[in-house]
This record gives sequence, C-alpha cells and structure tokens, in this order.
Amino acid sequence: MGNVSENVAVTPATEWLTMPDLVEALDVPLGRVRRLIDEHYLVGSRRTGVFAVPAVFIVDGHPLSSLRGTIIVLQDAGFSDDELIDWLLEEDESLGRSPIAALLAGHKSEVRRVARTLV
Repeated sequence: MGNVSENVAVTPATEWLTMPDLVEALDVPLGRVRRLIDEHYLVGSRRTGVFAVPAVFIVDGHPLSSLRGTIIVLQDAGFSDDELIDWLLEEDESLGRSPIAALLAGHKSEVRRVARTLV
C-alpha cells in the first residue's frame, strides 16, 4: 500500500504550490515566503522533489491564520513536516473530516485538541 506520504502526494485533490507559485499567490517577495515557512505560518514538503506547500493552506492570498499554532502543536508532538501535512490533509475519524477542512471551517480549538492527543 505504500506509506502515508506517498498516498497523500498522489491525491489529485491536493494542489501543491512551489516557491515561485507561493510568491505569486501571496504577492510577497521570496524572502518573505521563506520567513513564513521558517516561522511556521506555512509548512511544505520535498516529497515530489521540489519544495511545495499544499495550496489549501493559502486563503485569500494569506496563510490560513489558524495553521501556525496547529503546525507548532504537531511539531511539539514529534511530527515531521511530511507527517503533519499528511495528518492535516487526511480524514480524521474524531473530527468527521480532514483537520484542514475543520480549520477552514473555523474549528481550530477542536483540531488542536485532537492534535494534542497524538503525542
């Protein structure tokens, strides 16, 4: 069946944005995009060979505001960037949808509560 990262990487519903795509989508210089990643406002992966960020993490030309705290909770739980992206994009039984869908719907407390149980 392959590992989770491979399964998520080939999911057609997940559009990935490369660094040049992020510069355009966010309308900021490359240095600012790098800072957003360094400061955990965004997270990406090199699973396809080129560093890219799931497009769903960008809303109205900005990183999803509730994403940063969720990324930090998952990193504190020991998740790698690939693992936390996979968790955000996959359906979660306790949430009844994917964590990113719950964040987009404004349910950050519920998502972080579930994330904290993953330690």
